[in-house]
Amino acid sequence: MADNNSLTGVESLEVELPDQIVTVQILVVIFLCINLMLIITFFTKECFYTTTRYILFAVTLLSDSFLLFMSDILVIFTQFYITIQVWLCIIICVVVLVYVTVTPVTLTAMTLERYVAICMPLRHGELCSPRNTIRCILIIHGLSSVPCIIILCTFFGSAPLSFYKQYQLCSVELFLLSIWQQHLRSAIYQFQFLIMCIVLVFSYVKIMKVAKAASGEDKKSTKKGLRTVVLHGFQLLLCLIQLWCPFIEAPLLQISFSLFNNVRYFNYIMFFLAPRCLSPLIYGLRDEVFFHALKNCASFGLYKGNTI
Repeated sequence: MADNNSLTGVESLEVELPDQIVTVQILVVIFLCINLMLIITFFTKECFYTTTRYILFAVTLLSDSFLLFMSDILVIFTQFYITIQVWLCIIICVVVLVYVTVTPVTLTAMTLERYVAICMPLRHGELCSPRNTIRCILIIHGLSSVPCIIILCTFFGSAPLSFYKQYQLCSVELFLLSIWQQHLRSAIYQFQFLIMCIVLVFSYVKIMKVAKAASGEDKKSTKKGLRTVVLHGFQLLLCLIQLWCPFIEAPLLQISFSLFNNVRYFNYIMFFLAPRCLSPLIYGLRDEVFFHALKNCASFGLYKGNTI
């Protein structure tokens, strides 16, 4: 069973492990509640929804929330063997396929924003204006849609019309009718992440040079930006490992189903859920302005901190 369904996390859990299903449901609810609180905080101050890095941060929150919600629906469907018609499954999986890529592409854009802010400060206001940010978001979603479009085009070209009315367990694997389609999807994602890694390394090297030359307050700010880029790199690494998981899991199925199941559960937690809880840490807790606004929001206005 050589597949890439780690992207959706649908088959990471099986009915024989209800305790793991419950654990995942709890984690998903916690992450969704945290994301909701952060999104509410984002709209409390004008400086957040008019600043590029905060707008892109909100995009990652919405993307992760959509993805967690939709993939959790698929987990529940799989758990209870709920079948749906293929055409409805296509609609659900389009959201999953698009938003599984939106977050890493947005992280790359956030890395570039830090590069511009630190290495090109005089042009930061021009390049990272709200209007350009909206254009960037459209580009992010366009690039993230490429794998989905290719996967569905290969499916539409090979599936008979009668197949769309059949009732099936919904998963991305449903649209990969041949081995070459699985390899094609893997190649597309690997290429995308290679480009993102190149951008991240380029930004890191440039910011590192500025950090060495900076002094005083500028040096402190630059080092903070450098740490942010490193954390983005760690998130991208987890997302990249997520793509390799199926190649590790497939041979285990031939050895032991129990071992295969446990490894897929571990991979789902580590490489699907974990990267999506790092964004709140990076910008929700490490950013002083946003953190004070978050505490004020969480305390229903009782906390009076250093907000702007």
